[in-house]
Amino acid sequence: MNYLYAILTNRCPRCRKGRMFSKRYAYSRHFMKMNERCPACNQRSEIEVGFYYGSGYVSYALTVALSVASFIAWWVFVGISIEDNRVLWWILFNAVLLIVLQPWLMRLARIIWLSFFVKYNPNWKNEPPEETDRVIEDQMEIIHQEK
Repeated sequence: MNYLYAILTNRCPRCRKGRMFSKRYAYSRHFMKMNERCPACNQRSEIEVGFYYGSGYVSYALTVALSVASFIAWWVFVGISIEDNRVLWWILFNAVLLIVLQPWLMRLARIIWLSFFVKYNPNWKNEPPEETDRVIEDQMEIIHQEK
């Protein structure tokens, strides 16, 4: 499985087989709940306490890229004019588009963020995942109890 397909289908970046979210679809209840470990290769999904705060930057970049793409598409197909309300209609269209795609974008940002730190291992079946010393099990248990 290639990298792009694994990212778009929310697969583990280490083995590209296991699903990282407990719910398959982004538009279901509790859509952001992640498996603690990859079901295929046993890779930890949260490398350290508060690990996914950084995915906000990735989410922001994805949102800006999608907004720029929708603006260019609007400009090509509809046109941009200050004399009528076409710019306001694009702003409304873009806002609705971002709201509708937000659950999917949030999940995508988490997987991309995780893939920055966990690299693909073609020999994942024979090699166990690297355990980090940045995980303090007591803190992880407290965080999971609060959720």
